[in-house]
Amino acid sequence: MAGIPVYRWRLAPEGLATVRQLRAMNLRPGGQDVAAQIERPRRRRDPLVAYLYSIEQAKPVRPMTPAKWAALAKANAARRRCPQCGRDAGYIIPPSLGMCATCAFPEEQCAA
Repeated sequence: MAGIPVYRWRLAPEGLATVRQLRAMNLRPGGQDVAAQIERPRRRRDPLVAYLYSIEQAKPVRPMTPAKWAALAKANAARRRCPQCGRDAGYIIPPSLGMCATCAFPEEQCAA
C-alpha cells in the first residue's frame, strides 16, 4: 500500500493497533482507513504484513442482538449434526471426517 508508513515488527508507535488488538480492547476500526502497516521478515517467503489503525478513531464493538445470538446458536447446532445419521454428535464435527466418529469408525464402536 503506497503512501502509508511501514514499521518493523514490534516497532510501531503508540496509538496504533491491529484489528485483533482493537478487538481485545472491545473496539473495531469503524470504517477508518489504514494508518500504517508493520512487516515481519520471513525467510524464503514474502514478509508477514499487518495493518494498523488509530485507537483514537476506533469505535466500540456493536453488541450482539437476540437475533444474532439465535442465528449463532442455529449455526453451531448445524455444525454438530451428523449428515450421515442425523444425530447431534455433542461436539463440532471435524470437516476432515465430514461425519460423527460413530459413523466414521463403526468397527471401533462394535469392539467396545
